[in-house]
Amino acid sequence: MIPAIQKDDALLADIEAASKDASTLHVWWLGQSGFLVQWAGERMLFDPYLSDSLTKKYAHTDKPHVRMTERCIEPARLTGISRVTASHVHTDHLDGETLVPLAKSNPGFRLYLPHPVIHEAKKRLGDARIVFCGIGDHDVYAEGSWEVRGVIAKHNEVLRDEQGHCHYTGFIVKCGPFTIYHSGDTLWHDDIVKTVREHRCDLMLLPINGNKPERRVAGNLNGTEAAALAKAGGVGLVVPCHYEMFEFNTETTHEFADACERLQQPFRVMRCGEKLELKAGGADHFATA
Repeated sequence: MIPAIQKDDALLADIEAASKDASTLHVWWLGQSGFLVQWAGERMLFDPYLSDSLTKKYAHTDKPHVRMTERCIEPARLTGISRVTASHVHTDHLDGETLVPLAKSNPGFRLYLPHPVIHEAKKRLGDARIVFCGIGDHDVYAEGSWEVRGVIAKHNEVLRDEQGHCHYTGFIVKCGPFTIYHSGDTLWHDDIVKTVREHRCDLMLLPINGNKPERRVAGNLNGTEAAALAKAGGVGLVVPCHYEMFEFNTETTHEFADACERLQQPFRVMRCGEKLELKAGGADHFATA
Protein backbone atom coordinates (compact mmCIF):
# COMPACT_ATOMS: atom_id res chain seq x y z
CA MET A 1 0.00 0.00 0.00
CA ILE A 2 1.37 3.41 -0.99
CA PRO A 3 1.40 5.66 2.09
CA ALA A 4 -0.12 9.13 2.03
CA ILE A 5 2.46 11.85 2.60
CA GLN A 6 0.04 13.39 5.11
CA LYS A 7 -3.11 11.86 6.56
CA ASP A 8 -5.66 12.16 9.34
CA ASP A 9 -4.55 14.54 12.12
CA ALA A 10 -1.44 15.71 10.27
CA LEU A 11 -3.42 16.53 7.14
CA LEU A 12 -6.11 18.33 9.12
CA ALA A 13 -3.47 20.33 10.97
CA ASP A 14 -1.89 21.35 7.67
CA ILE A 15 -5.26 22.44 6.29
CA GLU A 16 -6.08 24.46 9.39
CA ALA A 17 -2.63 26.07 9.44
CA ALA A 18 -2.87 27.25 5.82
CA SER A 19 -2.90 31.01 5.48
CA LYS A 20 -6.19 32.70 4.65
CA ASP A 21 -4.72 35.61 2.72
CA ALA A 22 -6.21 36.27 -0.72
CA SER A 23 -2.82 36.15 -2.47
CA THR A 24 -2.32 32.41 -1.88
CA LEU A 25 -4.14 29.36 -3.23
CA HIS A 26 -3.73 26.10 -1.29
CA VAL A 27 -4.36 22.76 -3.02
CA TRP A 28 -4.17 19.26 -1.51
CA TRP A 29 -4.39 16.08 -3.59
CA LEU A 30 -6.66 13.58 -1.82
CA GLY A 31 -6.13 10.71 -4.28
CA GLN A 32 -7.71 9.68 -7.62
CA SER A 33 -9.32 12.90 -8.97
CA GLY A 34 -9.99 14.43 -5.57
CA PHE A 35 -8.53 17.81 -4.60
CA LEU A 36 -9.21 20.16 -1.70
CA VAL A 37 -8.80 23.83 -2.60
CA GLN A 38 -8.64 26.67 -0.08
CA TRP A 39 -8.63 30.36 -0.96
CA ALA A 40 -9.18 33.24 1.48
CA GLY A 41 -10.39 30.75 4.08
CA GLU A 42 -13.06 29.16 1.84
CA ARG A 43 -12.79 25.50 0.90
CA MET A 44 -13.91 23.55 -2.15
CA LEU A 45 -13.60 19.87 -3.07
CA PHE A 46 -13.15 18.52 -6.58
CA ASP A 47 -14.52 14.99 -7.17
CA PRO A 48 -13.64 13.46 -3.79
CA TYR A 49 -13.43 9.67 -3.41
CA LEU A 50 -12.63 8.96 0.23
CA SER A 51 -14.07 5.51 0.87
CA ASP A 52 -13.56 1.87 -0.08
CA SER A 53 -16.97 1.54 -1.71
CA LEU A 54 -15.65 0.34 -5.07
CA THR A 55 -13.21 -2.11 -3.50
CA LYS A 56 -16.10 -3.66 -1.59
CA LYS A 57 -18.49 -3.61 -4.56
CA TYR A 58 -16.12 -5.43 -6.93
CA ALA A 59 -14.32 -7.66 -4.42
CA HIS A 60 -15.74 -10.94 -5.77
CA THR A 61 -15.92 -10.09 -9.46
CA ASP A 62 -13.62 -10.43 -12.46
CA LYS A 63 -12.74 -6.73 -12.19
CA PRO A 64 -11.55 -6.23 -8.60
CA HIS A 65 -10.78 -2.66 -7.60
CA VAL A 66 -7.72 -3.28 -5.44
CA ARG A 67 -6.70 -0.07 -3.69
CA MET A 68 -3.08 1.02 -4.17
CA THR A 69 -2.86 4.15 -1.96
CA GLU A 70 -4.13 4.44 1.57
CA ARG A 71 -6.98 6.82 2.31
CA CYS A 72 -5.68 10.12 3.62
CA ILE A 73 -8.77 11.29 5.53
CA GLU A 74 -12.26 10.23 6.54
CA PRO A 75 -14.71 12.53 4.73
CA ALA A 76 -16.63 13.35 7.91
CA ARG A 77 -13.49 14.96 9.37
CA LEU A 78 -13.34 17.62 6.65
CA THR A 79 -15.12 20.82 7.61
CA GLY A 80 -15.65 24.29 6.20
CA ILE A 81 -16.56 22.88 2.78
CA SER A 82 -19.08 25.00 0.87
CA ARG A 83 -18.60 23.71 -2.71
CA VAL A 84 -18.08 20.20 -4.10
CA THR A 85 -17.97 18.85 -7.66
CA ALA A 86 -18.99 15.50 -9.12
CA SER A 87 -17.97 15.52 -12.77
CA HIS A 88 -20.00 12.43 -13.75
CA VAL A 89 -21.87 9.43 -12.43
CA HIS A 90 -18.96 6.98 -11.93
CA THR A 91 -18.57 6.18 -8.26
CA ASP A 92 -14.97 7.32 -7.92
CA HIS A 93 -16.35 10.79 -8.74
CA LEU A 94 -19.86 10.59 -7.23
CA ASP A 95 -19.53 8.45 -4.13
CA GLY A 96 -22.33 8.18 -1.60
CA GLU A 97 -19.97 6.83 1.06
CA THR A 98 -17.93 10.02 0.69
CA LEU A 99 -20.62 12.64 0.14
CA VAL A 100 -23.15 11.54 2.78
CA PRO A 101 -20.72 11.77 5.74
CA LEU A 102 -19.29 14.94 4.20
CA ALA A 103 -22.78 16.47 4.26
CA LYS A 104 -23.14 15.68 7.97
CA SER A 105 -20.06 17.78 8.73
CA ASN A 106 -20.82 20.39 6.07
CA PRO A 107 -24.63 20.58 5.80
CA GLY A 108 -25.96 22.48 2.82
CA PHE A 109 -22.84 22.41 0.66
CA ARG A 110 -23.43 23.01 -3.03
CA LEU A 111 -22.81 20.00 -5.26
CA TYR A 112 -22.05 20.90 -8.88
CA LEU A 113 -22.80 17.99 -11.18
CA PRO A 114 -24.10 17.36 -14.71
CA HIS A 115 -27.84 17.89 -15.13
CA PRO A 116 -28.52 14.30 -16.33
CA VAL A 117 -26.81 12.88 -13.22
CA ILE A 118 -28.92 14.66 -10.59
CA HIS A 119 -31.60 11.95 -10.41
CA GLU A 120 -29.06 9.19 -9.76
CA ALA A 121 -27.19 11.40 -7.29
CA LYS A 122 -30.33 11.93 -5.22
CA LYS A 123 -30.83 8.15 -5.09
CA ARG A 124 -27.29 7.62 -3.84
CA LEU A 125 -27.28 10.48 -1.35
CA GLY A 126 -30.76 10.02 0.10
CA ASP A 127 -31.80 12.77 2.50
CA ALA A 128 -28.29 14.21 2.90
CA ARG A 129 -28.43 18.00 3.25
CA ILE A 130 -26.95 18.95 -0.11
CA VAL A 131 -27.89 21.68 -2.59
CA PHE A 132 -27.81 20.21 -6.12
CA CYS A 133 -26.50 22.60 -8.78
CA GLY A 134 -26.85 21.25 -12.31
CA ILE A 135 -24.00 22.35 -14.54
CA GLY A 136 -22.95 21.82 -18.13
CA ASP A 137 -20.85 23.49 -20.78
CA HIS A 138 -23.28 26.43 -21.01
CA ASP A 139 -23.69 27.08 -17.27
CA VAL A 140 -21.94 29.46 -14.89
CA TYR A 141 -22.49 29.98 -11.17
CA ALA A 142 -21.20 33.32 -9.86
CA GLU A 143 -21.00 33.56 -6.07
CA GLY A 144 -19.17 36.53 -4.62
CA SER A 145 -15.48 36.14 -5.39
CA TRP A 146 -16.05 32.61 -6.74
CA GLU A 147 -17.22 31.44 -10.15
CA VAL A 148 -17.89 27.83 -11.23
CA ARG A 149 -18.20 27.20 -14.96
CA GLY A 150 -18.96 23.95 -16.78
CA VAL A 151 -16.63 22.70 -19.53
CA ILE A 152 -17.28 19.95 -22.08
CA ALA A 153 -15.75 16.52 -21.32
CA LYS A 154 -15.36 13.44 -23.53
CA HIS A 155 -15.43 10.12 -21.62
CA ASN A 156 -15.13 8.25 -24.06
CA GLU A 157 -17.64 10.34 -25.98
CA VAL A 158 -19.49 13.61 -25.59
CA LEU A 159 -22.85 12.30 -24.39
CA ARG A 160 -25.85 14.64 -24.12
CA ASP A 161 -29.45 14.12 -23.00
CA GLU A 162 -32.53 15.21 -24.93
CA GLN A 163 -32.15 18.75 -23.59
CA GLY A 164 -28.56 18.96 -24.78
CA HIS A 165 -27.05 18.65 -21.31
CA CYS A 166 -23.70 16.85 -21.02
CA HIS A 167 -23.41 13.68 -18.95
CA TYR A 168 -19.71 14.42 -18.36
CA THR A 169 -18.27 17.79 -17.45
CA GLY A 170 -15.14 19.55 -16.37
CA PHE A 171 -14.95 22.72 -14.31
CA ILE A 172 -13.26 26.10 -14.51
CA VAL A 173 -13.25 27.66 -11.07
CA LYS A 174 -12.24 31.25 -10.44
CA CYS A 175 -11.53 32.40 -6.91
CA GLY A 176 -10.07 35.86 -6.50
CA PRO A 177 -6.97 36.13 -8.72
CA PHE A 178 -6.77 32.37 -9.43
CA THR A 179 -8.29 30.24 -12.18
CA ILE A 180 -8.33 26.43 -11.91
CA TYR A 181 -9.37 23.87 -14.50
CA HIS A 182 -10.38 20.40 -13.31
CA SER A 183 -11.21 18.24 -16.32
CA GLY A 184 -13.09 15.44 -14.62
CA ASP A 185 -12.60 12.32 -16.73
CA THR A 186 -11.92 13.16 -20.36
CA LEU A 187 -10.11 12.48 -23.58
CA TRP A 188 -8.80 15.28 -25.80
CA HIS A 189 -11.40 17.68 -27.19
CA ASP A 190 -10.60 20.87 -29.11
CA ASP A 191 -13.33 22.81 -27.27
CA ILE A 192 -11.45 22.19 -24.01
CA VAL A 193 -8.33 23.82 -25.43
CA LYS A 194 -10.35 26.79 -26.68
CA THR A 195 -12.11 27.30 -23.35
CA VAL A 196 -9.08 27.03 -21.09
CA ARG A 197 -7.09 29.38 -23.32
CA GLU A 198 -9.88 31.95 -23.09
CA HIS A 199 -9.83 31.80 -19.31
CA ARG A 200 -6.04 31.87 -18.88
CA CYS A 201 -5.89 29.12 -16.27
CA ASP A 202 -3.22 29.18 -13.58
CA LEU A 203 -3.63 25.51 -12.69
CA MET A 204 -4.83 22.41 -14.57
CA LEU A 205 -5.74 19.14 -12.84
CA LEU A 206 -5.74 16.36 -15.48
CA PRO A 207 -6.09 12.55 -15.53
CA ILE A 208 -3.21 10.49 -16.93
CA ASN A 209 -4.38 6.88 -16.64
CA GLY A 210 -4.97 6.60 -20.40
CA ASN A 211 -7.53 4.85 -22.55
CA LYS A 212 -7.16 1.06 -22.71
CA PRO A 213 -10.26 -0.88 -23.79
CA GLU A 214 -9.00 -4.08 -22.14
CA ARG A 215 -9.69 -2.44 -18.77
CA ARG A 216 -13.41 -2.37 -19.65
CA VAL A 217 -13.86 1.16 -18.35
CA ALA A 218 -14.12 4.50 -20.13
CA GLY A 219 -10.69 6.00 -20.67
CA ASN A 220 -8.87 9.27 -20.16
CA LEU A 221 -5.92 11.26 -21.40
CA ASN A 222 -2.57 9.53 -21.14
CA GLY A 223 0.53 11.29 -19.83
CA THR A 224 1.63 12.65 -23.20
CA GLU A 225 -1.86 13.90 -24.04
CA ALA A 226 -2.27 15.58 -20.66
CA ALA A 227 1.03 17.41 -21.07
CA ALA A 228 0.06 18.46 -24.61
CA LEU A 229 -3.36 19.70 -23.44
CA ALA A 230 -1.73 21.80 -20.73
CA LYS A 231 0.74 23.28 -23.24
CA ALA A 232 -1.98 23.94 -25.83
CA GLY A 233 -4.15 25.53 -23.16
CA GLY A 234 -1.41 27.89 -22.05
CA VAL A 235 -1.72 26.89 -18.40
CA GLY A 236 0.74 28.10 -15.77
CA LEU A 237 1.07 24.76 -13.97
CA VAL A 238 -0.36 21.27 -14.57
CA VAL A 239 -0.84 18.54 -11.96
CA PRO A 240 -1.70 14.92 -12.89
CA CYS A 241 -4.33 12.79 -11.18
CA HIS A 242 -6.41 9.60 -11.60
CA TYR A 243 -3.53 7.18 -10.95
CA GLU A 244 -2.30 4.99 -8.07
CA MET A 245 -5.82 4.32 -6.78
CA PHE A 246 -6.81 0.97 -8.37
CA GLU A 247 -4.36 -1.63 -9.63
CA PHE A 248 -6.31 -2.39 -12.83
CA ASN A 249 -6.66 1.24 -13.93
CA THR A 250 -3.48 3.21 -13.35
CA GLU A 251 -0.25 4.42 -14.96
CA THR A 252 3.05 5.76 -13.73
CA THR A 253 3.78 9.47 -13.91
CA HIS A 254 6.97 9.03 -15.97
CA GLU A 255 5.39 9.52 -19.38
CA PHE A 256 3.61 12.66 -18.17
CA ALA A 257 6.74 14.14 -16.60
CA ASP A 258 8.90 13.36 -19.63
CA ALA A 259 6.35 14.93 -21.98
CA CYS A 260 6.07 18.08 -19.86
CA GLU A 261 9.85 18.44 -19.87
CA ARG A 262 10.01 18.03 -23.66
CA LEU A 263 7.29 20.66 -24.10
CA GLN A 264 8.77 22.96 -21.43
CA GLN A 265 5.41 22.86 -19.68
CA PRO A 266 5.61 23.60 -15.93
CA PHE A 267 4.24 20.69 -13.92
CA ARG A 268 4.10 19.21 -10.46
CA VAL A 269 3.66 15.54 -9.55
CA MET A 270 2.00 15.26 -6.14
CA ARG A 271 1.60 12.50 -3.61
CA CYS A 272 -1.64 11.76 -1.79
CA GLY A 273 -2.09 14.24 1.05
CA GLU A 274 0.50 16.65 -0.32
CA LYS A 275 -0.05 20.41 -0.48
CA LEU A 276 0.66 22.82 -3.30
CA GLU A 277 0.67 26.60 -2.86
CA LEU A 278 0.24 29.07 -5.69
CA LYS A 279 1.03 32.75 -5.25
CA ALA A 280 -0.93 35.41 -7.08
CA GLY A 281 0.95 36.74 -10.07
CA GLY A 282 2.53 33.50 -11.23
CA ALA A 283 1.64 29.84 -11.00
CA ASP A 284 5.32 28.94 -11.30
CA HIS A 285 5.88 30.09 -7.71
CA PHE A 286 4.80 27.18 -5.56
CA ALA A 287 5.68 25.30 -2.40
CA THR A 288 4.72 21.91 -0.99
CA ALA A 289 4.10 20.65 2.51
